Amino acid sequence: MKKIIVMLLALAMVLSLAACKKEQPSGGDNNTTPTEAGSTTTNTPAPTTAAEPTQPDATAADDPSKKSEGVMTYAEYAAAAFDTQVVVETYVQAKQSWWDNKATVYTQDADGAYFLYSMACSQEDFDKLVPGTKIKVTGYKSEWSGEVEITDATFEIEEGSFIATPVDVTSALGTDALIDSQNKLVSFKNLKIEAQDNGSAFLYSWDGSGSHDSNSDLYFKVSVGGNTYSFTVESYLCDNTTDVYKAVENLKVGDIIDAEGFLYWYNGVNPHITKITVTGHDDSAAASTGKSEGVMTYAEYAAADFDTPVVVETYVQAKQSWWDNKATVYTQDEDGAYFLYSMACSQEDFDKLVPGTKIKVTGYKSQWSGEIEITDATFEIEEGSFIATPVDVTAELGTDTLIEKQNQLVVFKDLTVEAQADGSAFLYNWDGSGSHDSNSDLYFSVSVGGNTYTFTVESYLCGNDTEVYKAVEGLKVGDKIDAEGFLYWYNGVNPHITKIINK
Repeated sequence: MKKIIVMLLALAMVLSLAACKKEQPSGGDNNTTPTEAGSTTTNTPAPTTAAEPTQPDATAADDPSKKSEGVMTYAEYAAAAFDTQVVVETYVQAKQSWWDNKATVYTQDADGAYFLYSMACSQEDFDKLVPGTKIKVTGYKSEWSGEVEITDATFEIEEGSFIATPVDVTSALGTDALIDSQNKLVSFKNLKIEAQDNGSAFLYSWDGSGSHDSNSDLYFKVSVGGNTYSFTVESYLCDNTTDVYKAVENLKVGDIIDAEGFLYWYNGVNPHITKITVTGHDDSAAASTGKSEGVMTYAEYAAADFDTPVVVETYVQAKQSWWDNKATVYTQDEDGAYFLYSMACSQEDFDKLVPGTKIKVTGYKSQWSGEIEITDATFEIEEGSFIATPVDVTAELGTDTLIEKQNQLVVFKDLTVEAQADGSAFLYNWDGSGSHDSNSDLYFSVSVGGNTYTFTVESYLCGNDTEVYKAVEGLKVGDKIDAEGFLYWYNGVNPHITKIINK
């Protein structure tokens, strides 16, 4: 029923609905590009912006885990099938919007959270739904792009009060356990602000097409534990007059922050942030993105044609080989990676290229079997240092977006080692013709998400005396592993693995 109503509204308003399939725009995640209507389109009703909830210690005038007769516990609600009727007692934590006698509200009790989407509600009753208010809700459990919500709902105000305390879920980011906290008020600690594709710390709208004056959603990226996530300030929840909106507008790449908000879901975790606290700054992040005069940004390098001159500043991450005064090196900055193939380099200078070393490289952008590299290059050592954090690209295996991480230091998680044609866990050389003593490359296959991929230990990068080489030699079919390495390309993804973690 909700989808029919939305379609009718869309026709009446001649407007593409936003990512949350509702009157108000909402955020997307790392894997999906949402469509945003924008909040100033003609005839779009102005949002009712809820004040950001203050979060004292959890308080209750009654027992927030106790339920009236005929009311579900949170466990019963969680177990209920989609599109079935549910009856819950819960407590308002924040009001996202009101329009046309319908309210969208974040609520929570002692055991879990409920997102009430387009619930029948008069303006008079909406004004009564201050944070802490206890309500009994009757509606239908629904799901949209991973977000679990209650739709087609009505409510009654009851006696009682409860304000939730934010739950720190930082350590759960990137794990299956995170979804257990969906829609709850949560906090994240020690996040680093990462640059957008245009180098800025945030975007107005998911694609940068919005503005402050149009009250667009804000999108910003944070990294923690080697992974990067997209967070959103949903402008119907916290508009351009709120402290959190202004705080995001003032962020700088490299800022270290704590954040609070509601754990919304949109094809993956997409928190709706209500509070930002800047706790510090990582100067290495700013240093890594700064470019000297005449030096390309990574975006300019990526856009350059093949066989044209390029000049980049980058940082050594690993040295693959040196021979006949030529070096092959993996390098990276904050925005992307560069594979330097057979760069002119003396043995003396090669010894100086320790991980983190900043170099200015002049050469030609080239391609070989899908691998993008810089060839016929020379370099100068400069002041500066940067060590990249591995980026988890497991979810991007098999997708078109993976190539955007080409040559970066990456990590793959929860892989299963698959058998080779001869039943072994790995091969010396791609065809099994090599040996340990001849320092052959190692080839092994892993599966994840129903697909199988071939990974390599490139023996010039990690020879037979390295830990990763020995770790692959010790693998057994069926082993569960994480793997770290550089995202090399050879007629498709062909990661050069530098670390194996047995699970």
